[in-house]
Amino acid sequence: MLGCVLLAAGCAAAAGDELHVSGAVLHARFPTASVTVRAVPQSGAGVQGGKTFANPNAYIRVQLGREVTAAELLSDWVLVHEMTHLALPDTGEEHAWLAEGIATYVEGVARVQAGNRSEVDLWAEELHSMPRGLPQAGDRGLDHTHTWGRTYWGGAMFCLLADVGIRRSTQLRFGLQQALRAVLRESGGLATDWPIERVLRSGDAAVGTRTLEELYAQMRDTPVAPDLMTLWRELGVLPEGDSVRLVDDAPLAPVRHAIMRAP
Repeated sequence: MLGCVLLAAGCAAAAGDELHVSGAVLHARFPTASVTVRAVPQSGAGVQGGKTFANPNAYIRVQLGREVTAAELLSDWVLVHEMTHLALPDTGEEHAWLAEGIATYVEGVARVQAGNRSEVDLWAEELHSMPRGLPQAGDRGLDHTHTWGRTYWGGAMFCLLADVGIRRSTQLRFGLQQALRAVLRESGGLATDWPIERVLRSGDAAVGTRTLEELYAQMRDTPVAPDLMTLWRELGVLPEGDSVRLVDDAPLAPVRHAIMRAP
């Protein structure tokens, strides 16, 4: 999504080792000149979580089960999610929903673009999980409700709405991907502190819209609940058991194709 997908390179290091990664790119540059990935051994299998830092240098700590398999590494999302954090300036804890929402949304799209995940699998996950980001009773806007669901999936919902909005406003020429790339170019990423307004203004300027700023004005203080099922139907994403069926005669199917197509 941001033009950089390093799917399992960090996890391929032996537990407890450190791996320095430079210049790993897909279509555009990696968010930082280099990053140190430290695999911390844990009991059990799989990739069990991660944390990203940027001061003074880019550093990711990933918890890795001693019994992790190659298949688990190749299908895991944690490292892609964590590396995505490197591309966004630090906007403060109040706006953690933006950082986590972008990482949640971008991880899936980036892996589809890289051929590491199927589009059907991505939309099936969004159909199942994104409603967790909808406001619950007593919730306020994204800046004021810091539950897990609103932070991760509420932020991802903001990204989906923004991506669709930008694509529609620009006749498919641009999307959230181009906006985020511009933010990275101008800011340098996570090592920089930017107010959220500057992040959104920079992204909007790059694609020639006010989509990000207007959506933030709607959702920052008010618990907005978009009709996700109608949006997915218009995108051509139809529920089918535990999965989805993608149709190409839906009104916004070209938008869906544009989101999933690598620049």
